[in-house]
Amino acid sequence: MRVNGIPKTTWFKLGWAWLVVIAFTVYGGTWLAEPLTPTAAVACFAVLFFTIVAASFGVVHEADLLAHKLGEPYGTLILTLSIVSIEVILIASVLLAPGEFPTIGRDSIFAVMMIIVNLVMGICLVAGGLKHGEQAFNAQGANAYLSMIALLTGTALVLPNYLSGAGEFAPLQAWTIAAVTAALYAVFLLLQMRSESRLFIQPGPGMMAVPPQPKAPRNAPQGRSAGAGDRAAIVTSSLLLLGMIIPIVLLAHHLAIVIDYGVATAGAPVAVSGVLIAIIVFTPESLTAVRAALNNEMQRAINLCLGAFVSTVGLTVPAVLIIGLMTGKQVVMGISPLETVLLALTVLLGMLSFNGQRTSVMQGAMHLALFITYGFLLFYP
Repeated sequence: MRVNGIPKTTWFKLGWAWLVVIAFTVYGGTWLAEPLTPTAAVACFAVLFFTIVAASFGVVHEADLLAHKLGEPYGTLILTLSIVSIEVILIASVLLAPGEFPTIGRDSIFAVMMIIVNLVMGICLVAGGLKHGEQAFNAQGANAYLSMIALLTGTALVLPNYLSGAGEFAPLQAWTIAAVTAALYAVFLLLQMRSESRLFIQPGPGMMAVPPQPKAPRNAPQGRSAGAGDRAAIVTSSLLLLGMIIPIVLLAHHLAIVIDYGVATAGAPVAVSGVLIAIIVFTPESLTAVRAALNNEMQRAINLCLGAFVSTVGLTVPAVLIIGLMTGKQVVMGISPLETVLLALTVLLGMLSFNGQRTSVMQGAMHLALFITYGFLLFYP
């Protein structure tokens, strides 16, 4: 059933999400006030978890509709930027809140890398390989992502350990790194959407790349523009996507409080809370990536996974550094020696996995093994 052309399930997700937002805006301070009881924590977590996941799947649905209307790589970019924006806004809200959380940026970036590049990408390679055998992808696009990952993570997370600030950037260094990261990411996005979009499209059978097309003459007839119906559908999906994202952003802080309580009660490492939030936020996009691999669309899975992490670094690093500079709060970006080794192994394994013409189950198993190692060392460093 549809109401005004929109499925009833979409209206339900939207209405429920905003109803929960209103409830927690009015009563959340009372429900989550100290001392928080286990019963209240479990009840609030269940409601928040269900709402955020349902709204996230709504975001995925609308992004898929936009992908169908706009084509690739625009659809994947919309989905990736929508999900990553949620993560960045959550980190920013934590930094701007009372209290000191100097490592929230670097911890979030590292957790997302291990989850997306190793866990989700590993599942995609294994699931797709078991169903379709070796799968083709666009090697040029995969290498572009991995080059960006190596440069951005090395600059943001490793370089600070070799400066005089013991894991921190000096003010001028922070402004420079933030500007360079934002500018490089903007250039990457521009090229991905325009002149080099072919690098991120699934190649034909037996090919590792999509050949460049000759430029059309200036007076050549242009392709059909979107009709009124298409434009109306694009506007509607865009508004619904925004309507689903905002509740996630507004509820994420409450979810973080409950997760922090659970982690503290269980005596787990502090970094576990960041990992859990990253898993919840990126679950819909991760499921979309796995579904793409099962549909033999490995390039779309790569765009979603590697593209999500590139966007995470490209948006989070400037946001965290600028907030720290503007508010005077301490921002520690340098990761530990153990995390540095795991980062290097992840980048190296990614480059080797996508260095050939086709993926394999073995490559996926190695990514999953690295994630399991990370999970073990998280509790037993």
